[in-house]
Amino acid sequence: MNTLLKLSSSLLVLAAVCGAMGSAQAADLQAAPVYAKAPVVEAWNPWMLRVRALGVLPDAGGSTVNVTGVPALSSPNSSLTISNSVVPELDISYFFTRNIAAELILGVTRHSISGTGALNGLNIGKSWLLPPTLTLQYHFTDFGAFKPYVGAGVNYTVFYNQNAANQVSNGLAVTSLHISNQWGAAVQFGFDYMLDKHWGLNVDVKKLWLQPNYSATVNGAIPVSGRANIDPWLVGAGVTYKF
Repeated sequence: MNTLLKLSSSLLVLAAVCGAMGSAQAADLQAAPVYAKAPVVEAWNPWMLRVRALGVLPDAGGSTVNVTGVPALSSPNSSLTISNSVVPELDISYFFTRNIAAELILGVTRHSISGTGALNGLNIGKSWLLPPTLTLQYHFTDFGAFKPYVGAGVNYTVFYNQNAANQVSNGLAVTSLHISNQWGAAVQFGFDYMLDKHWGLNVDVKKLWLQPNYSATVNGAIPVSGRANIDPWLVGAGVTYKF
């Protein structure tokens, strides 16, 4: 009897041990948890540079001319014309978000000023312009490599190295010239076409409303004053580099 009890106890212990081993083996056979590796997020740099060839195309229609004591030479009989110019231009853009950026353009340009109407043929003079322009832009990012944008902002133009022509035409010669610095509004539209994550091509068009006051002297004695409606189009094309 005792032998049977001992045998039964041994069998129960063996069964328990086997059950525990089976459970452990089953646990070992369960699939190991899979951990997905987080994708590497590339650092985003907010800076962009562009270098363009820029055409500066003034629209001087409506400029006023007031020649003291000579009504026949004053508006509406006379106006101004301002030459076009092509210059290199640098712009720096900073992206606050992937859609919103601020752009500052830097460049200088030189223009000749002539008379029209009753002053036709009169060479008035030349001036250099420094027209830094700051715009706030919205960039559309849903078109792949093609990235159009629109913007609006402000321009401040500095006129320097102003030179009167001192050339006689029909008995008249401009002997002094001064153009006042001027604030103006600006709007723009354009696009970048990115060739890779850094390099791209750019086309940009801006319209500035720039109407500075000027004063001049004819024949060393006759005062002339008025407003020069320069109102240029800035049409540029060049290369983009995104940091």
